[in-house]
Amino acid sequence: MILTAHQPGYWPWLGYFEKIARSDLFVLLDHVQYEPHNFQNRNRIKVNNGSLWLTVPIKRQHAVPICEQRIATEPRSRHHWQERTLRTLFHHYGHAPYFDEYAEEIVDIYRRPWQRLVDLDEELIERMMGWMGIVRPMVRSSSLKLSGQKSSMIVSLCQRLGAKRYLSGSGGSRDYLDVEEFRRSGITVEWQNFIHPTYPQCYPKLGFVPRLAAIDLLFNCGPRSRCYLNGDTARVALASGGQ
Repeated sequence: MILTAHQPGYWPWLGYFEKIARSDLFVLLDHVQYEPHNFQNRNRIKVNNGSLWLTVPIKRQHAVPICEQRIATEPRSRHHWQERTLRTLFHHYGHAPYFDEYAEEIVDIYRRPWQRLVDLDEELIERMMGWMGIVRPMVRSSSLKLSGQKSSMIVSLCQRLGAKRYLSGSGGSRDYLDVEEFRRSGITVEWQNFIHPTYPQCYPKLGFVPRLAAIDLLFNCGPRSRCYLNGDTARVALASGGQ
């Protein structure tokens, strides 16, 4: 079994979902410490002058795990963060080819009274997985009572869930994962090698903007999104009516 794990993300980017799609089981690392100025409560979309951060306001809490991080409460009005987000999405993606197919569900998400950041993030991740046809079980690490940090924690996670292969991102993970510790525990580390696809975007005169929230691909490519995620150019061409 291939296991992969990552902190919860707010509308995560494409590499996040490609890693889930290549695994058999996805663990949401929500027991680790919340990191401000990261992607747990924000991500970027494409707008008419480049890119823009969509951000969820969070309460100031000192050194809390992600599973305990709460969303800042605001008086509900047209300036509320959820209403602002909806207006932004409708304004900049309302003319995207497939936006209308997902708009009703997007509105449903943002009209709910969210309290904890992890609950919102998990909902968005599950929705994206469903829209992209990625069927994988997801487990919250906070439910597993893990010990240790960095490599030791991931090794413990794999042992607890019976995984013999761990799929890791190719970014900062290379700096802290002790591959030898995994080997001694009978676990093989595999590294993600994600090549970001280029696909049609809104505001084409601005050029292609990579590493945006995955909804950018979804709103622009709809059912073809999984083909782009998999790097399957032949299927993209067929889905587009090409030969």
